[in-house]
Order: sequence, then C-alpha cells, then structure tokens
Amino acid sequence: MSGSPIGMFDSGFGGLSVLKALADVAPHEDIVYIGDSARYPYGSKSQDDVRAFSLEITRSLVEDFKVKMIVVACNTASATALEDLKRKFDIPILGVIEPGVRAALAVSSNQKVGVIGTVGTIGSGAYQHEFSTMAKEVKLTCAACPGFVEFVERGDLSSDQVHVLAERLLSPIVLSGADTLLLGCTHYPFLARTISDVVGRDVVLVSSADETAFDVAKTLEKLGLATKNIELGAQRFLCSGDPETFKTVGERLYGSKLGSVEKWPL
Repeated sequence: MSGSPIGMFDSGFGGLSVLKALADVAPHEDIVYIGDSARYPYGSKSQDDVRAFSLEITRSLVEDFKVKMIVVACNTASATALEDLKRKFDIPILGVIEPGVRAALAVSSNQKVGVIGTVGTIGSGAYQHEFSTMAKEVKLTCAACPGFVEFVERGDLSSDQVHVLAERLLSPIVLSGADTLLLGCTHYPFLARTISDVVGRDVVLVSSADETAFDVAKTLEKLGLATKNIELGAQRFLCSGDPETFKTVGERLYGSKLGSVEKWPL
C-alpha cells in the first residue's frame, strides 16, 4: 500500500494547517483531503453527529480513495470519534490531540499550560485526560472558544470583532499565568496573531500541526508504508459544501493554490 495516498479530513479549512505541515515533512506522499464544509463547525454538534460524520468520511476515504492511512485533522473529531474509527478500520488512524499535548509539554517551563478549543473538544475532556496521563503535575486551564471557527471560515482573522471576542474568551488563560497555550483546534493557528496579542507575546503558542506531521511520517516509516516515489506528491481536495467557496477561502488561509476542488457528495 506504500503507493496509496494518505487520507485526511476536517470539518472545513482548519486541517489545511496539518496538510501543509505534512507536505513539508513528507513531500513525496499523495494526500486526499476532505473538508466537510457543508456541516461545519463540528464543535457545536452532538458527539453522536460528529461520530457519524467522521465514520462517513473515513469510510469514503478507505473505500473510494483506497488510502493507506487516515489523519483526523480535527480536534473535535479526534476527541470524539478517533477510538471508534480505530476499532472499525484496519489501517493506521492518527489524531491531533496526543501530538499537541506532547509538544506543549516540551515547551512549557512553569508547568502552567492553557488549552483552547471548541465547545465539543473541551467538553469531551480529551485534553484533560491526555495531560493527566502524560504529566499529572501540570496545572491545566481549558477554555472553550465558540465563534473562532466561524471567523476563520469567513476569512476574518484580525477584525475588531474577533479581537473583542478573543479578549473575552481568553481571559481565563491570561489569569492562569500559563506560559504555553495549546491551540486545540486546527482552525486556530490562522488566528495566531490575534490570540498572541491578547494572551501576551511571552506566551508560546503551540499548534499540533507540526507534531502530527512528524508522527505521520514516523508511522509510515515504521509500518513500511512510506512512498517510494521520488516525485513530489499530489494533493487532491474535496469538500461537501460549495467548491468555489472552499477554493477561495482555502487558498487565502493555506497561502498557496489548491488547484481544483471537487465536490464530495454527502
């Protein structure tokens, strides 16, 4: 299966940050990306809905695109559906939570760490569980940030409105004295400048994208699934919403051309 593509999905555009990191560390791999933009954001959906959406997309990636690995490039889906997906499919499936926690722990010097995410991600307790498993001594402060995803999906990354919202939602992080803030949603790196302005430039922002990409590359090598191709890998983009809207917003956030975006049928 080494010649098969890697499958990746997110509720919309956030997973593009993971895809970009993966393209840097494994440039010869083919990647199929599905953005479920017709049903975003996942963070406000019920856990049953998120599991159902994740199962539907994963099945499509496995059956329709014959992928050799799945990267759940969505924190809400990773928190809610990852273990179910691992039980149902006989290929490697990686999420973004454990790599993000590992990266945050490596950075923090005062053992005070903040995590921000969607209502669904924070409410799931997945980050709380992962931190308590890896480092019980860490003082963790979690804050849900409803509205952030919608601003990113609209391409509004620095308006007065998003800044005011950030000041309100991030106040628990500021008060906690955390020296590290884990961005527990793949959409949030696109708001990094606004978030940093609010929490202070001394607070290190950690995205799980790079660490997840390294995990993918190491897993491919370990399992003998790394491509033997010497040419740059191809990236194929699909979305459940309007392809032109996805292409326009996606290119603005991704920072380069996506090529054609195909319609993924619900």
